[in-house]
Amino acid sequence: MANSYDIIIIGGGPGGYVAAIRAAQLGMKAAVVEREHLGGICLNWGCIPTKALLRSAEIYSHMDHAENFGLSVDNFSFDIEKVVKRSRGVSGQLNGGVGFLLKKNKVDVIWGEAEITKKDEVTVRKPKKPAVEPVHPTPKGVLGEGVYTAKHIVLATGARPRAIPGMEPDGKLIWSYFEAMVPKDMPKSLIVMGSGAIGIEFASFYRTMGAEVTVVELMKNVMPVEDEEISKHAQKRFEKQGMKIMLEAKVSKVEKGKDNVTAHVETKDGKIEKVTADRMISAVGVVGNSEGLGLEKMGVAMDRGIVTVDDYGKTNVPGIYAIGDIAGAPMLAHKAEHEGVICVEAIAGKKPHVMDKAKIPGCTYCNPQVASVGMTEQAAKEAGRKVKVGRFPFQGNGKAIALGEPEGLVKTIFDAKTGQLLGAHMVGAEVTELIQGFVVAMNLETTEQDLIDAVFPHPTLSEMMHESVMDSEGRAIHS
Repeated sequence: MANSYDIIIIGGGPGGYVAAIRAAQLGMKAAVVEREHLGGICLNWGCIPTKALLRSAEIYSHMDHAENFGLSVDNFSFDIEKVVKRSRGVSGQLNGGVGFLLKKNKVDVIWGEAEITKKDEVTVRKPKKPAVEPVHPTPKGVLGEGVYTAKHIVLATGARPRAIPGMEPDGKLIWSYFEAMVPKDMPKSLIVMGSGAIGIEFASFYRTMGAEVTVVELMKNVMPVEDEEISKHAQKRFEKQGMKIMLEAKVSKVEKGKDNVTAHVETKDGKIEKVTADRMISAVGVVGNSEGLGLEKMGVAMDRGIVTVDDYGKTNVPGIYAIGDIAGAPMLAHKAEHEGVICVEAIAGKKPHVMDKAKIPGCTYCNPQVASVGMTEQAAKEAGRKVKVGRFPFQGNGKAIALGEPEGLVKTIFDAKTGQLLGAHMVGAEVTELIQGFVVAMNLETTEQDLIDAVFPHPTLSEMMHESVMDSEGRAIHS
């Protein structure tokens, strides 16, 4: 039957399209149902376009310090419309690339909103008007409304910005990441509510481009999931750049003016400080897209909007699976992709490995960049581990100095008894590209001694990784 498949994936984001391609590689007849844009939030409104914006900000920042490199740049400026246009262009190119890959692998694309109406059956209806209009047109040659069947149905519907009652994004004064991605004009001042990866990346972008930025964070550290030492190092850099950071504070009330917003910020001592800015970004996390999928009717177990799954993406209902953000933290694109492959390979009987979520790296592309994998020092100690900690500063590395990036830190944490690498944490230039070295090391169960014995190329930033490991034994050479 034309509308019958081996597997249907609901959602065309990183988890969904990767799962579909892997299914096709394994000989399954596969289809992806998508209602807005192939590539999902990550490619269209998250990971990719924000990196394009941040790249513009990075180059702009370098121009501001051109004299430090013996260069002269006069009367430089930026055009926010062109900055945004470039970002959208990068997204558009990759959006088209996802469509090409699906077509190449003979994966059907079904355009619309999906609901599991009964066992092995998905009903697709015309998509409702999205909250934010897709910037890329509906692909040509896709299927549409109808009833489709498949023995295996994978949920990969992603997540959306969490809204706090009374402070919901309105598209004008209070922004979610959608509006923050495509400003028509550059605000002169900005309040960012939340200092997770999304909040701090936008805070970094807008501050670099000249806006006065105030970050309000409920926890005691900026980027609270990171190692405290790394967090404090990053905070000093942010504040040196002119960013105002309010910790252990919350926005309790918002007053909207004609063209500005005033946040009532409650500090830990109960006092209220009023902060007025042109715009406010709400970056207080995301919530899974689990509504309207028929999950309650099908009896799929959930916990606060998150679908409960086993190590291979199986739900409690045979034939229904979930991957990515809707299957829980960490809500990262690379985690979704990996889950998609594991889920599909398990369906195909390939007996894939079980993903260790403790070894999933996290990256924040602010200035300075932050990257980490594994346990923080505090978490390791709380788990009863006796640890050895190594540190190495960027200022001791020749490549970092040559790049004009002498501020940063690499920190490694080992089990004192076994030499097991428990965690690695970095702040500074290009650490998001370096962290994979420690990710591979952890997955290969590499010990402290193995890393010490490895030869790192010179001159590179990666030498700091080596020095940090050696420092845990008190034998770092350049510090």
